[in-house]
Amino acid sequence: MDENKPLKVRLTFSVILVGVSLLFAAVVTDHWAVLSPKVETYNATCEAAHFGLWRLCTKRIFVQEQGPKEKGCGPISLPGEHNCSYFKHFTPGQSSEIFEVTTQKEYSISAAAIAIFSVGFAIIGTICVLLSFRKKRDYLLKPASMFYTFAGLCIIISVEVMRQSVKRMIDSKDTVWIEYSYSWSFACACSSFVLLFICGIALLLIALPRFPQNPWETCMDAEPEH
Repeated sequence: MDENKPLKVRLTFSVILVGVSLLFAAVVTDHWAVLSPKVETYNATCEAAHFGLWRLCTKRIFVQEQGPKEKGCGPISLPGEHNCSYFKHFTPGQSSEIFEVTTQKEYSISAAAIAIFSVGFAIIGTICVLLSFRKKRDYLLKPASMFYTFAGLCIIISVEVMRQSVKRMIDSKDTVWIEYSYSWSFACACSSFVLLFICGIALLLIALPRFPQNPWETCMDAEPEH
């Protein structure tokens, strides 16, 4: 067994834990996208919104005169009356008010469901790595690496579904939102994909048995793993 293998596993696992933390932050927070309506009058209030996988939050913001490039309501960080409501993903009835188009609810359900799979894969992978720290359980590193890779793929698919959802919403003639931007929860999801996917593959390479280093060294002669 490679003497540096335990150290490599621990370093890779440390980076993976950062990716898992970013994944959880993205899934539970509500700042994937920020939406803004058209502002027609100044010195009045306008309603901006930000949302995630589970709920929509609106904020009434007092609008002052803006520059020529600023046409929307916001920024969302300005003080104002704040109100949040959960999406009714898995219950029958009308769509949430933000999703005027029927298919918007389908996009949201898909993104949330795929994100749940990503979290599940990350949890199972972490359990496998923790169990592999015990003696003679290195074989658990291989499935753990695959679980982390799957978690990364699932969260990036969820990101793309959410991106298509926002784009469709903005392009719809039935919505009041004219501008959008992606916020820090969206960035957390993208960062978690990079870390989980790359480190998942790295963990798999570390877990693979050592290949023969010399032409005359066969697999049977290779140093056995402990």
